[in-house]
Amino acid sequence: MGQYLPVLALGVLTFLFAILSILASRLLAPRLMTPAKEAPYECGIVPSREPPERFPVKFFLVAMIFIVFDIEIIFFIPWAVVYRDLGAFGLWSMLIFAALVFESFLYLVSKGALDWGPAKRVVAALGQVGAHRTTESTIRRVGLEGREPTDEVAA
Repeated sequence: MGQYLPVLALGVLTFLFAILSILASRLLAPRLMTPAKEAPYECGIVPSREPPERFPVKFFLVAMIFIVFDIEIIFFIPWAVVYRDLGAFGLWSMLIFAALVFESFLYLVSKGALDWGPAKRVVAALGQVGAHRTTESTIRRVGLEGREPTDEVAA
């Protein structure tokens, strides 16, 4: 029983620390909430718009990739420690596991989990752009309204 005394002491200290932290925050925290205190803070930038209500699906697909590879690492480390004792059975079971993990990775990539750029449009006629599109019709000149055109812009 004496060998568990340090574990018990650590548990008691953890419980006391949690209780004291809660009490200190209740006693020392400011009570008057203002809109500035309740506003989200991100790098000192005041948000100009409300965040979207839902995350894009790609966010969850990337999270799935991380989870899949975390699980793979969790299983590979103990296997690497005892792989000589497992023999051929351990080798084949880990190869099957690695193949299944790779298949799930291929599934996520096929669903566009790693395509973070803008959506690509398929251009008809082997990628040739139509004659109706010019730099005047497709490029928006920003900040030039009401200004005299210079040689660089006019060219």
